[in-house]
Amino acid sequence: MTKRIFKNTMLIILLVLVLCGVFIIGVLYKYYNSEITDEMYNEISFISAGVETEGMDYLNNLDDVKIRITWVDKDGTVLFDNQADVSTMDNHRDREEIKAALASSTGKSVRYSYTLSEKQVYHAKRLSDGTIIRISFVQNSIWKIMFGMIQPLLIIVILAIAVGGALAYRLSRQIIEPLDNINLDNPADTEVYEEMAPFVRKIVHQNQQIKDTVAALKAQKEEFTLITENMQEGFIVIDKSAVVLSHNTSALKLFGVSHRAEQKSVLVLNRTKEFETGVKLALEGRHNERAITIGEKVCNIYLNPVFDKEKVAGAIIVVTDVTEKEKREHLRREFSANVSHELKTPLTSISGIAEIIKTGIVESKDVPEFAGKIHKEASRLITLVEDIIKVSQLDEADSAVEKEKVNLYELCREVVEQLEPVAKLKDVSLSVMGNDMVIMGVKPIIREMIFNLCDNAIKYNKPQGQVNIKVDLDNNRRSFVEVKDTGIGIALDQQDRIFERFYRVDKSHSKEIGGTGLGLSIVKHGAILHSADIAVESELDHGTNIRVTF
Repeated sequence: MTKRIFKNTMLIILLVLVLCGVFIIGVLYKYYNSEITDEMYNEISFISAGVETEGMDYLNNLDDVKIRITWVDKDGTVLFDNQADVSTMDNHRDREEIKAALASSTGKSVRYSYTLSEKQVYHAKRLSDGTIIRISFVQNSIWKIMFGMIQPLLIIVILAIAVGGALAYRLSRQIIEPLDNINLDNPADTEVYEEMAPFVRKIVHQNQQIKDTVAALKAQKEEFTLITENMQEGFIVIDKSAVVLSHNTSALKLFGVSHRAEQKSVLVLNRTKEFETGVKLALEGRHNERAITIGEKVCNIYLNPVFDKEKVAGAIIVVTDVTEKEKREHLRREFSANVSHELKTPLTSISGIAEIIKTGIVESKDVPEFAGKIHKEASRLITLVEDIIKVSQLDEADSAVEKEKVNLYELCREVVEQLEPVAKLKDVSLSVMGNDMVIMGVKPIIREMIFNLCDNAIKYNKPQGQVNIKVDLDNNRRSFVEVKDTGIGIALDQQDRIFERFYRVDKSHSKEIGGTGLGLSIVKHGAILHSADIAVESELDHGTNIRVTF
């Protein structure tokens, strides 16, 4: 801005300088013409008086006369000329100034020479005898006068430009300095000259408007960020070129990407054909949904086009993790298949035995044996149905279940007393150690959890094996029940699956061992209901240790 003010000031100075120069030269030129006219009038008056008195002698005696003097007879014949030979001169009767003098005693004319940039001025006066005295001189044009004065004019112009430039520079700095010194954060605290006060007030007003606008935008952004960042769903906004404009952290987590993706193609997040096709359709203006697999996760992707009037301006992509849902669906199908299988086996056995009895093939003495098999399979069927009901109840249980004070140590003692006969048959010893630990819980469910843990520890133990139950506090002052056996153990790759419904580690001996395959599933669901943690430590042929921490 300083340069602009300086340039404009210099232009004004130059313009004023030129206008003043032209005006002054014009005035001087007019004054010069007026002075020349007066001088010529005086000169011709003196010369006319001399010629009237002395005639030709007066003219011959004139020396060092700078003007041209011509004496013309009344018929136009040149009688005398101080700068030319009269014998060679034409008749002057037709000259404009001569004709005027003959008609009205005086005459004047000007003849221009454009090639020489000068003019010849003539003044004529008629004498008493009818002859005419004419004087003339060469007067330079204004351009020639200016050309003759070029050197002093250039010096004056250069000095004027130098002085004007210095003053313009200083003036521009003085004008800009208050602007440079304005504190844009607090303009009202800056001292400025009076003319700048409205400008400062405007800055103050605009600053306040900007602050209010920025604050509003910041609040909106924070609110938007708060909402999107706390979404479990991934949220991505792309433009019509599929470039990411915004996304939340959940989107990166779901796509398994660690780096930010703004101003990059959305395809850097996932390059599968399925995802690429979905993005393409969305940018063509078609809503679509996709299910894609990302690593071990299964995600549903909803792609919605965004329109600006009738044109697609971009798209919004919402990503949801449906891995658990898919797993539950898989477990449901597996559970249905397992239930069908588990129910079919005893029913088939019961039906077969009943059919044999019906045909009368069985002898009377063998009927009790067959009836015992029917009873055994029926009992197994009842136990299976009861366990399925328990699992279903635990699936539907929530915080509305009534809880009470439960002494874990006493509950373990009761379970051990109940399982003592079973343990003796398997040649397994049971023991309980620890302290009274009281928690808030659903007593029947906790009892079922402990019973199933101990029952499994007996079933999968070795002859002369041991099952040790411990009740105590861990390092974080939390109550736990730990069931440790010396049985067959569980392979590391199967330890994550033992809590699945109907899953058995040793499927080949499952019928011999008995059970429904739902025991540990009941333990897991009971732990979820009580917000408890389950830890498993096991090694093949070296036993298993399962701890439930409440």
